[in-house]
Amino acid sequence: MRIMDATTGLKGLYVIVDPEHTDGRTPEDITRAALSGGATVIQLRDKISDKGPMLETATRITELCNEAGALHFMNDHADIAVLSGAHGLHVGQTDLPVSAARRVLGDDQMIGTSNHAMQEALVSISDAVDYVAVGAIYGTATKEVTVSAGLETLGEIRARIDSPIAAIGGINASNIRPVIEAGAEMACVITAVCMAPDPEAASRELVRLIEQSRA
Repeated sequence: MRIMDATTGLKGLYVIVDPEHTDGRTPEDITRAALSGGATVIQLRDKISDKGPMLETATRITELCNEAGALHFMNDHADIAVLSGAHGLHVGQTDLPVSAARRVLGDDQMIGTSNHAMQEALVSISDAVDYVAVGAIYGTATKEVTVSAGLETLGEIRARIDSPIAAIGGINASNIRPVIEAGAEMACVITAVCMAPDPEAASRELVRLIEQSRA
């Protein structure tokens, strides 16, 4: 099942699946569990695999997301995003420029970007991205170099743009409520789901907290 109007899926729990942070489980296992727990967006962020195995994993994750009516964004690799049939591509500030990525991606594929400050977010909006990721909101150990944004920057960006916002960085069940209250449509997590003893239960709890915060 592929979402017809994919942009309507840009909300809720966004799980970044990184094979370096799965506690020995496969990216597919984490994806299945996260989707069963209610995640609406999955991103494959793979910094260690060769392109062949990466494509195989990305293709399987796209299939799992299609079955669940969820979205799959490939991190960094526009070619893998196209070949795996992913719903979109996520790029950072030093990755492939949005304009270049669009020359590779299909017309129906989306683009999201990482942003640490207001000016970066405004540039992303001028590039007509489909969503803006803002972070790091809290401290995180999953990236070696992380620029802090914080809840204040998140709120300021929310006040200036209309596009969906994904908050990222150190988000877990204990601190997710302020992220949603600050205006993020999506809460991005890695450790809180991928390293949890029960990723499905962890996802379900985060989804519950997101919905509760919105109410």
